[in-house]
Amino acid sequence: MPVRDVNTHAEDAAVSKAIIYLGESFGFDVIAEGVETEAQLDFLTHNGCLEAQGYLFGRPVPPTEFARQFVYAKAAAI
Repeated sequence: MPVRDVNTHAEDAAVSKAIIYLGESFGFDVIAEGVETEAQLDFLTHNGCLEAQGYLFGRPVPPTEFARQFVYAKAAAI
């Protein structure tokens, strides 16, 4: 579910709320895509969407950089 304009357009907010509600009603996990701001994240969490991805959390990186940051670093910490 893209969330670009949930804080500025009532129609986008309504559609996002409906998607969250439908997903929860069917027992699905709803993951918001394209979260770039704290305001978008606040909207989502306030409306029951607890999973999100987007630039707010991190920019895309090449696989080797991902492995260095998350795989090898975690293995070294164990």
